Amino acid sequence: MSNISNPKDFSDLYTDLMNRVRVDTSESATKTQAQRYINIALNDMHINFGEKFPWAERHATLQVMAPYTTGTIAITKGSSSLVGTSTLWNTAHDFGANNVRTTGKMAINGTTDVYSISAVGSDTAITLNERYQDTTETAGTYTYYEDEYDLASDFLRPFDVQYFDANSDIAIIGRREFRRNYPRNKTTGKIEVATIVDRSFNASTTPVRRIIFFRPPSKYELIPYNYITSNLAVTDVGVEQTDLINDTDEPIVPLHYRHVIVFGALYHWYRDKKNDTRSQEAKQEYSDLVIRIASDTEIGASKPQMAPKMSHYRRNRPLTGRKTRHSLGSAFDQLRE
Repeated sequence: MSNISNPKDFSDLYTDLMNRVRVDTSESATKTQAQRYINIALNDMHINFGEKFPWAERHATLQVMAPYTTGTIAITKGSSSLVGTSTLWNTAHDFGANNVRTTGKMAINGTTDVYSISAVGSDTAITLNERYQDTTETAGTYTYYEDEYDLASDFLRPFDVQYFDANSDIAIIGRREFRRNYPRNKTTGKIEVATIVDRSFNASTTPVRRIIFFRPPSKYELIPYNYITSNLAVTDVGVEQTDLINDTDEPIVPLHYRHVIVFGALYHWYRDKKNDTRSQEAKQEYSDLVIRIASDTEIGASKPQMAPKMSHYRRNRPLTGRKTRHSLGSAFDQLRE
């Protein structure tokens, strides 16, 4: 890094931090500590501010499935093995996914019970997670549907806290409220509301984030959505990742804001060293800078505006019982209809 340039990559950031606190930059343990503080500060910077930082916003499109009901099924009471006739469960449909997947659910013969799918063995064989509760079926009907879908792998939270989709048609509600209101979510139709849940880790330490819809979709459909990414760093070849790892990695924060990360790291450094005065000074400067960044106005963004309150002009009769005083002509205090 040049002595006169703004910090650019990971090496620049932790070296700048070490220079500011005046420690030996060649000491391995101290270098590791500085690297950790830089990553902590990078994550701190985006807590509660991700929606305000345009560089943290991402866009994705979700392909939802139509129900599948082709053929008939046979299953014995108490069994978890489902056998199909004239079914194509393990065959891909026109949009590239199989007609039945382990992420879906199944209602059998119109009963109220809903079964989840453990495995799809073939076009005519399915293993359920639960044992079949009703009478034995030899040629029963069924409805396979999907109300849960994986979100983007770097999905942290929705961009809009009230709506999931980019068109603001699907409202988001809390998980408890969703479960309370829609305990047997199996009637397909137009999607109305959704909630976001964490599922199994799927061979990773990061839980799989999924969206659950009510109602389960009744047709194939593309749903565009915006979200805040959990990937706050990028390698020198453009691969996004959660943290800064290699010296040449860069934060997703624009170059002219990156020095702010160092002030956040300074706060953690001084706080852990029990230097309360300097930690509070660094925290104050860091907080001021983050607020200034969040207050930056993008070109085309809406700005606060002052507008006269017209409600008292529009009332038909005020408390005095007399008609409102307003002019529809050329008076200065004028109400246009």
